[in-house]
This record gives sequence, structure tokens and C-alpha cells, in this order.
Amino acid sequence: MTSFWSIWVIVLTLACLALILGLLLWNLKNYAGVEEGESCGHEFDGIEELNNPLPKWWTYMFFATFVWSVYYLAAYPGLGNFAGFLNWTSSNQGVKSMEESKAAIEAAKESGNWVQLDKEVEYAQERFGPIFEAFAKQDVVTLAKDEKALEIGQRLFAQNCAQCHGSDARGGMGFPNLTDNDWLYGGKPDQIKETLLNGRVAAMPGWKDALGEQGIDEMTAYVLSLSGRKVNQKDADAGKAKFAMCAACHGMDGKGSVAHNLPFGAPDLTDNIWLYGGSKRAVEETLNHGRAGVMPAWKEILGEDKVHLLTAYVYSLSQNNQ
Repeated sequence: MTSFWSIWVIVLTLACLALILGLLLWNLKNYAGVEEGESCGHEFDGIEELNNPLPKWWTYMFFATFVWSVYYLAAYPGLGNFAGFLNWTSSNQGVKSMEESKAAIEAAKESGNWVQLDKEVEYAQERFGPIFEAFAKQDVVTLAKDEKALEIGQRLFAQNCAQCHGSDARGGMGFPNLTDNDWLYGGKPDQIKETLLNGRVAAMPGWKDALGEQGIDEMTAYVLSLSGRKVNQKDADAGKAKFAMCAACHGMDGKGSVAHNLPFGAPDLTDNIWLYGGSKRAVEETLNHGRAGVMPAWKEILGEDKVHLLTAYVYSLSQNNQ
């Protein structure tokens, strides 16, 4: 925050503390004009007010709370831009990449700053790291049948993957269903692990400029016909003649990268599984503008041991449906 607002917060906070201390001290004195324990002269429905001081334990509790608040504001961030004498922060602020995060962690260690998130991650690694290391020594197929491993893998999935693929892993528009046997880059354990470790970047180009409006209509008809849809046969035949520009990724038969052992991640166009929708309008949009979905890499975020366990869980999802 700016210096003005920082000063505003500090002054307002200290003024409130001073007021609270003043109220505590003021209530320690007898201003009723009568001795303690005697009537103040007020009665309501037979209830008479007596001049009784606050209980000692209550007074001590108020003073202890006040002392703690002063210590807390001095030790931790809270008074405007004042960082506190403990140099404590909840996390490294402003980082935008893993490289910046790692650099911030090292800088905090060298300067002696206490970054709460860094300490929690370090503690978790010390406590749970050996568990993940033990699982990493087993192959994925074995882990996919281990209930304990799958339980941990499911938690990793819920924390890191469910935002896109859904808690049930069935995906959604633009996000693959992981419970079926349709894989853009292959569903073998080593292929799934490679996807998780290094991520994937789709590269479906837009063909609007190359094909034109009529060409898009024709290509759409042919693509839809590959999955058995009823289309205008004249348009489909014209689209088939142009399909050579798509065959480099999808294959001349349209069965996609996996069927032809290609690394592009191009989907099978002959089935009824559509990542971005299989309606005529959706296919036209894909052909016009292309698709550029991104699957993030998890190697630096989770580490290879956790990715190995996550691979086993993802692999198990499709095996249960075979």
C-alpha cells in the first residue's frame, strides 16, 4: 500500500489500542460515589444494582489480551507496511513462475526471513517424502492395484487436476475424459507419465484463411462423415479432396495420432468422442480458428515421485472400465 494509507492504518490502529487501554484503566477506579458492594440506587423489576468491580480474572484477561495484541502487531505484518521484527510472511509474494519461486525461497533462507508456506512445504517433504520415494520404486501397473497408493493418488488428483478434469475425472468441454480409453497422446503408463511430467501443448491451426468459407463447409461435412454422420455428400467429397492438409496429423483415414504412432496429439475423427464438441457448429469453429489447449507440466511443481503415484491413479481410471 502507499505511504499515506500505511500511516493511516498505523495511526488508526494505535489510537484504538490507546482508547482500549484507557477504558481498561478507567474501569479500575470507583466512580459510583458509593462503597464497593453497596447499592447504586437503581432498581428495576426488583433487581437492584450494586457497585461491584470487574472480577480480577476478567481484568487480567483483558490486560493479557492487550499485551498480546501489542506484541502481535510488533512481531508480524499488520501495521501498514511495517513487516514486523520476526520477518514473517505467509508466502513469497509476486512470484509468477517456478524459477521466481525457487529464487524467492533461496533469498528468504539467506536473509533469515520466515516464510510460513516454505516452512510447511519443507516439513511436509521431510515427513512424507520417504513415503513417496517408496511408492516410486514400484512400477505403475502394480501401484494401480494398490489401494493405499490409489488413495494418495486420488488426493493428489483432487488437489491439482480436478479443476480441469473434474472430481470424477470425466472432463468437460476442452478437457479430456480420463476414465475412457480415448487418449490423444497414448494411455500407456509411460505415455501418461510423460504427459504429466512435461505437459502438452495442442497445435491445431485455424484454416479459415487457407480454405475460405466454402472450404470450411466442405471440410466440416467430410469430418462429420468420418464418424458416420449424415451430410451433404457433394460437400463431403470436396472436403475429402482437401483432407491431405490434415492427414499429416490425423492420418489419411482420420484415426488420429495414436493410431499412427504420431506425437502430435491429433484426435481420432472416426469415433464420436469430441473434445470441443461434435456438432456442425463446433467443428466449423475448430476448423476456422484452431485449438490451442495447454496441459501444464507437473514435474517442477509436484516432483517425479508424486507424478509417478499420480500416473498410477490416472492409469487406473481407464483400466476399471475395460
